[in-house]
Amino acid sequence: MKNKIQKITTNLWFDTQAEEAAKFYTSIFENSKIGRITRYGNEGNHIHGMPEGSVMTVEFELEGQAFVALNGGPQYKF
Repeated sequence: MKNKIQKITTNLWFDTQAEEAAKFYTSIFENSKIGRITRYGNEGNHIHGMPEGSVMTVEFELEGQAFVALNGGPQYKF
């Protein structure tokens, strides 16, 4: 089977549990890894309300499929 370029990255929205979720998912699949983790800064705190230094996004891969977990907070609902 040829390697295919992934055109869409699945995003998972969490209040504050993005890093824990990525660790859980990567512990289940053998061919998986956690990539870049970005953190909230003080900038925009009046809008996002997240503590400075807390995790904003976690990029991770499961069996070659890329995912991004986002800590968007409880103020934005589906």
